[in-house]
Amino acid sequence: MAKYPKNIQEQIYLLKSREMSFRDIFKANHFLSNISYYRLKGYWYEMQADFENHIFHENVYFEDVLDLYNFDRHLRLLVFNAIERIEIALRTKLIYHMSISYGAKWYLDEIHFHSKYHFNDFLEKIENDIKQSSEEFIVKHYVNHPDQKPESWKALEVVSLNTLSKLYSNIKPQLPEKSSIANEFGLNSHKDLSSWLRTITFIRNLIAHHSRLWNRVMVNKYSWPNNSRYPLLSYFPNEERRKKFFPIFSAIIYLNEIISPGNKLKDEFLALVNQYPNTPLYKMGFPPKWKEEPIFKNTKSTGNN
Repeated sequence: MAKYPKNIQEQIYLLKSREMSFRDIFKANHFLSNISYYRLKGYWYEMQADFENHIFHENVYFEDVLDLYNFDRHLRLLVFNAIERIEIALRTKLIYHMSISYGAKWYLDEIHFHSKYHFNDFLEKIENDIKQSSEEFIVKHYVNHPDQKPESWKALEVVSLNTLSKLYSNIKPQLPEKSSIANEFGLNSHKDLSSWLRTITFIRNLIAHHSRLWNRVMVNKYSWPNNSRYPLLSYFPNEERRKKFFPIFSAIIYLNEIISPGNKLKDEFLALVNQYPNTPLYKMGFPPKWKEEPIFKNTKSTGNN
């Protein structure tokens, strides 16, 4: 059956008919004018008692939905900043280790990579990224060296985390630099780092498109280290638990602790939870005593990054 668009008053009437309550109906009008009904639907879905008829639990207020929405919005900002640190560190370590060992333009030599298909795909991607870049250092490079490809420290500055992640994954596993980079991220296996980066890239792309993190299923499968340099979790999250946000969020915190000791990510997240105390964190895979997990209890060092 075809669905027809509803104006804001009709949207509010529909929610009321489904037993959602409102503390301030006029503010609801304002918010639905600025945040779409369909976007908010992702947050109130779990608040339904009857999913077939879309009837809400008793005492579900529109303002509760807004609180959950705002929690998620602030969470995305925190996580985005944390992923930025990881991206910059990955770019730095890739350029440094591979350039020192194999020269300034190592990224153009297929000999360093496992898959020819992925290598050729990367070359095409980086060529497009360079052509589209308006960065002054890229423009100046081609003014001064019109027939030469840029060195890795120029070229890799204009590619995305997704491209960097794929580039790292495609480096031949026997190259010691691949393990050195993983070790500098506090991991004993480059396979673990590669799999974390794939899922972190997935999360970064969700955030870039303003998509919901709360209650999100992590569709990217990733591995979990048997041991790590510093305490991470008190348990080994199985594949089912890794579908939720908590384990990969713990991994993001762990990497940030290695990259930027004393960063404020944990403090900022705890402050956010305190600001929105009714947020059902268990829907994101947080265990009952998550604050007692090693990654939240332990502080590697102090600082203000």
